Amino acid sequence: MIFAGLPLAELAAIFAAVGLGVAVLYVLKLRRRVVAVPFSPLWERILRDKEATTLFSRLKRLLSLFLQLALLALLVLALGDPRAAESVIKGRTVVVLVDASASMQATDVAPSRLAVAKDEVKKMIRGLGGADRMLIAQMDAMVTLLGQLSGDTSALERELDSVAATDARADFPRALRFATDALRGTERAEIVVVSDGALGPAEDASGPVHMGDAKLSYVRVGKSGRNVGVTQFSVRRYPLDRSRYEVMLELTNSGPAVEDVELQLLGDGALVDLTKLRLQPGGRLPRFYPQLSGASRTLEAKISRVDGTHDDLAVDDHAYALLPERRRAKILVVTPGNTYLEAALLLDEYLEVTDVAPQAYAQAIARPGWDAVIFDGVTPAEPPRASALYLDPRGPGGPVRVEGVLKTPGFDKVDRKHPAVRFLALDDVNVAEGHKLVPESGDKVLGAADGGASPILVAGTRAGFKFVAVGFDVRQSDLPLRIAWPLFVLDCINWFTDEDAQYLSAYRTGDVWRIPLGGAATQALVKMPDGSTQAVAVHEGRAVFLGEHAGFYEVSPAGGAAGAEASDPSGGRVAFAANLLDADETAIAPQDRVVVDGKDAGEATGFHFGVRREIWVYLLLAVALLTALEWATYHRRVTV
Repeated sequence: MIFAGLPLAELAAIFAAVGLGVAVLYVLKLRRRVVAVPFSPLWERILRDKEATTLFSRLKRLLSLFLQLALLALLVLALGDPRAAESVIKGRTVVVLVDASASMQATDVAPSRLAVAKDEVKKMIRGLGGADRMLIAQMDAMVTLLGQLSGDTSALERELDSVAATDARADFPRALRFATDALRGTERAEIVVVSDGALGPAEDASGPVHMGDAKLSYVRVGKSGRNVGVTQFSVRRYPLDRSRYEVMLELTNSGPAVEDVELQLLGDGALVDLTKLRLQPGGRLPRFYPQLSGASRTLEAKISRVDGTHDDLAVDDHAYALLPERRRAKILVVTPGNTYLEAALLLDEYLEVTDVAPQAYAQAIARPGWDAVIFDGVTPAEPPRASALYLDPRGPGGPVRVEGVLKTPGFDKVDRKHPAVRFLALDDVNVAEGHKLVPESGDKVLGAADGGASPILVAGTRAGFKFVAVGFDVRQSDLPLRIAWPLFVLDCINWFTDEDAQYLSAYRTGDVWRIPLGGAATQALVKMPDGSTQAVAVHEGRAVFLGEHAGFYEVSPAGGAAGAEASDPSGGRVAFAANLLDADETAIAPQDRVVVDGKDAGEATGFHFGVRREIWVYLLLAVALLTALEWATYHRRVTV
């Protein structure tokens, strides 16, 4: 036996000092007060009876003293927090990883898997030994430490109450690495995973996770896996008709039975399409909707069972997307006259085009607000403070140096991944004459002749603005006679205005999002899907934060520069959507095994509900019982 609280010497001193006080008070209680009576013979008989019971009375009074000293001894021992030596030495250190991923929102067990998981953890907390310590962490796309390593059951339960489910998958390897780091150097280390088991392999880019000497336990929650979810959803406008768009989505039935579902497409809150579908067990059903119209900004996909019931997981029954905003881009065209160029720009009704002659360029560019400038055979000495498309640049003010004449150059090499030339057929374009472009470091060669040795199409950035340079006069080629010509012009403008083919209609939850923002703000405010706001940091013009919930978001600069509202009517606000879109999280069937480092996780044992190993708790209970006993004997005149 050892004392984890006050040392034995201090306890003995406290008992001696307080015990002496109790003894003095007891002696003072025994002193009788002298009372004068008028007639002593009346008390002679009583005094004779009293003398017969003197010894018994003394014993009763000593019993009262012993009870008081026993109460004092128990209280002093409780201050010392006595514990068995082996209990202190062999106390466990437990890290509990509570799965808060999207699948834990399933309602196959009432009220939800996460609620049942928290109940299981509470049982473990209440079954901790006196020398045991526990650390609770929430496991989703990241690992959230909820408190300190502690044996305080009340504090641990309060920390557990703060666990909330997210719309993301769990990063199991990261959580395990956190737990093993927290337990490094401790004896009797144990990791308890409370989950439905849909965690994936315990390895990441660094390789498999090794448990070391830590014991791994698994507490399984959930009982069924009936679920249908949206696992893919994206939308894009047509480049030449931005009033129309196409949608691609995929439904997955991860359950064991055939499911009949109803799929709704909603554009700006109004019904666009309604389809009834049948999905086979474990099947995936892709759907493609071309030539849709009726939505200008938001698009949603919702699925529900035909019979009106709900599956076990609701978060993947709804998906969100945003269409690229159809704003009018202001384009300045500096040309002596080019019918082919004018015709290409007429195809997009959301372009506000201004044509000027080369000699009027200086006056036109002085007006602010241009989204892009197109130079047709013109190369001004002073480059514009805007993104620019250069058709056959010649002068010293061009974005790239021009050297040498190329006779009948062809596109022998095309970078089809770049948004300015994606989906364009340029290989068989015939060019009469062109010039070799010399790109600078960091520029991208989009097209080259002579087997790739002579660049004739280059893209890059100058002074923070994008550019594309074409090394020939398009009128000296058959490019304007091909559908690739207007697509190329519009693709360049879309790239300049960030409305390219890489537009992301929705982000995935569980990833770190980098949302582009205008201006020089260092902080941004994010309006969450539930209407709450959150402050996030801005790095290199992008709001950076971890997305954990599906829905529509809005990001706006916080404390922007004065006049930003006037130059941008939206106030710099950027809207976007986010979805779960994870087939692994849609497959919610609970797993019986969790394997880490080639070993199965065992059962969580050693948590005895209702039994505490702290001896001081029982000492205080004994004090309470003795106090009740002393009170009863006093009032029944047994110890007085």
